[in-house]
Amino acid sequence: MVPGMRTIDLSASTGPIGLDKIGLRRPLLDSSLLEETVKNILEEVKTRGDEAVRKFTLQFDKAAITELQVSANEIGQAQNNIGADLKQAIAAAKKNIEKFHASQLNAEKKVETVSGIECWRKSVPIEKVGLYIPGGTAPLFSTVLMLGIPAKIAGCSEIILCSPPGTDGNLDAAILYTAELVGITKIFRIGGVQAIGAMAYGTTSIPKVHKIFGPGNQYVTCAKQLVQKQGIAIDLPAGPSEVAIYADETAIPAFVAADLLSQAEHGVDSQVILVTHQSEAANAVMTELVRQLADLPRKNVAARALENSWIILVKNENHAVTLLNDYAPEHLILACAEADRVAERIVNAGSVFVGHYSPESAGDYASGTNHTLPTNGFAKAFSGVSTDSFVKKITFQKLTREGLANIGKTVEVMAEAEGLRAHALAVSVRMSN
Repeated sequence: MVPGMRTIDLSASTGPIGLDKIGLRRPLLDSSLLEETVKNILEEVKTRGDEAVRKFTLQFDKAAITELQVSANEIGQAQNNIGADLKQAIAAAKKNIEKFHASQLNAEKKVETVSGIECWRKSVPIEKVGLYIPGGTAPLFSTVLMLGIPAKIAGCSEIILCSPPGTDGNLDAAILYTAELVGITKIFRIGGVQAIGAMAYGTTSIPKVHKIFGPGNQYVTCAKQLVQKQGIAIDLPAGPSEVAIYADETAIPAFVAADLLSQAEHGVDSQVILVTHQSEAANAVMTELVRQLADLPRKNVAARALENSWIILVKNENHAVTLLNDYAPEHLILACAEADRVAERIVNAGSVFVGHYSPESAGDYASGTNHTLPTNGFAKAFSGVSTDSFVKKITFQKLTREGLANIGKTVEVMAEAEGLRAHALAVSVRMSN
């Protein structure tokens, strides 16, 4: 087996299968240990604005910056530092992501609930949104596509983007190029807690937004959670990234190993899970995993992530599906026969990859779906980012006198039963005139 990965054999189990039965835990960080530090940074950004942002950018990113906003000239020059192959790849991914997210816009219908009463909903873009794009060792320009495209499709009137600079004060060229390609021109060279605070509270240079999107490290995640308590919406609960794979005897070991490592290389706090009822398949995957790990540039990161990871042998497909639905993974790969049928049984997952030729990396970059997904089991109740994430739904109702007469008695009786006399009066006063 792979050093660091834990193995549990449930293949002889006849009872219920669930996380609480096997002690599987995610590699969660205790945010309470961070909160005091993060609170102090947020408070200073709130009170001192740009001055605090520059201070913390120098302290944490080692970059001395004067102009927080990236100039139009810098954005334009970025294309000179991007190779033709990468430009073509970004354009192809953009096309697929646009096509899928544009399909999510649906016209709302008016419904006549009873004669004289019409009810309907209207999708209204969130006016001001902020996108956080991680930088550092892995600048995620793909996340610019995943967040910027649905924001533009939804019709958000103000979209700003923040990303941490390098020590030279510059942003990654691919991030700038991709942002311009999707139509985002308000870009700021700030990251970390100070970026979340600036977008939440607003500064002289950085507009305040209504909702903040995007992944980040433990400090960024904590900052998003704290500003949410203060009334700023965020995209979804976030934690370390994860993948679960269900593999049977038809799984191709090299494929499965590559999928496990593609997630493990994200960060040392990532988690990968292999669930199978075939011990031979598990052994073959682990052999391949060791071989592929040795050649990875980020093998030290991946190896650390494998220490958080599990191989779980189960009795059969039913036990595997029960366990996976309980785990509710961010990403779920079905490397099995009849994958379409098994997919119909999945009720808790951020994004599902069906069949042997559906790697998670396709969804991360270019299949068209969004890679900003719920982690830490939140897929039991939360969806991934979509075009809907950038709109709010307002309900409308229009009643004629006939319509009010048709439900007037119902409203009056219910209002009186709750002791809300004025509610009943609002109906009776209309019907008596």
